[in-house]
Amino acid sequence: MTGYLDRIGAGFIIAHPERLDFDYVPETLVGRESIQHELASKFSNIASPEGAARAVITGPVGSGKTVLAKTFCRDLQRHLSGKRELKIAHVNCRNASTSMRVAQRILHLFDPGHPDRGLSLGEMLLSLRKMLRRTSTHLIVVLDEVDHMLRRSGDELLYQLLRIDEDQDGTGTLSLILISQEQVLDVLETAVLSKFGQSNHLRIPSYTVDGLEAIARQRAELALVPGTWTDATVRLLAERAASGGDARRVIEYLSAAAERCEFRQDGHGERAITIEDIHAMSDNVALDTASRLEVVDDLLPQGMLVLLAICRRLRTEETMTMGDVERLYAVVCEEYEQKPKSHTTLWKYAKQIEREGIIATRVATVPGGRGRTTHLSMPHFLPADIASRLELLLPKRLRRS
Repeated sequence: MTGYLDRIGAGFIIAHPERLDFDYVPETLVGRESIQHELASKFSNIASPEGAARAVITGPVGSGKTVLAKTFCRDLQRHLSGKRELKIAHVNCRNASTSMRVAQRILHLFDPGHPDRGLSLGEMLLSLRKMLRRTSTHLIVVLDEVDHMLRRSGDELLYQLLRIDEDQDGTGTLSLILISQEQVLDVLETAVLSKFGQSNHLRIPSYTVDGLEAIARQRAELALVPGTWTDATVRLLAERAASGGDARRVIEYLSAAAERCEFRQDGHGERAITIEDIHAMSDNVALDTASRLEVVDDLLPQGMLVLLAICRRLRTEETMTMGDVERLYAVVCEEYEQKPKSHTTLWKYAKQIEREGIIATRVATVPGGRGRTTHLSMPHFLPADIASRLELLLPKRLRRS
């Protein structure tokens, strides 16, 4: 009766599902090495007993702001172990969107049993400072999605956190990192802004396709059974997510493809993610391409023949070379009784198809280092759907030409 559940937890493809979670923090952060160094430079004095720092991290959704802060704080704790006692309070202000709630979260992260009822904001922070000084601990407060708190409560909490050591004995009690999609510096009061400073602002861009590929490869290595994926698999997933530059999107694509592959296992098929697994998620998380198939209608007949040759290979493979295109194009021309065009003309048709957004291309070194070749893939369309449309259109178009 419960046989349909047998594949849950079977681990044919996915060995560690938790490592495909958006919130999973890997040991190494890929694709953001230069920004890691820039953030570390803002904390250059943190090893000093009286040292403190501050930073503002902004960037679009999925650009790695949160994981950057989490890996940095974790690595900094390890780096200063035995030299300075550090604690981290990472608060998501979407869930605690007022100054009082954020202050309570910070206090409870340091001391879960500390009473806060009836205390003012200033009293809570004074209590926090006393605990930190008593235990010789430096606290790094990370306020994620801080714009939610600023819209509801203003920047009073930030002002008080930045002044936590004023009129007190000693300094270096607390460091502060703000994270937001928005340009939060524009909404801070002058007194707060002067303490942060524009020089402490790190702007993170969206990921490039190469950065997304590195993320997909890292998660595949961490989460999937060895041998169940290829370099071509992660490249195609990265190309699918490239338009938004969103790390969460490429992780979602990888997870969806791996889950489909896991649940189609019957003990007889190859235990590896296929092109069908990657394209099957179009119904759920990929671009809606059904209404865009007519983009092929405007191609010239010879361009359609080139595209049909490409589709026939990409139905079963993640990528192909221009050499593959040329060979398959000759076969398709023979099938439709057409004379193949020259290599130069074929290349022009391929570039036109790329400009229409139907295929993606990249140039890579040939194995062995002898020259370079162009690789083609189809990250945003189902090759089988386009092939079917072309096979309907081609007889009419060729009769007209």
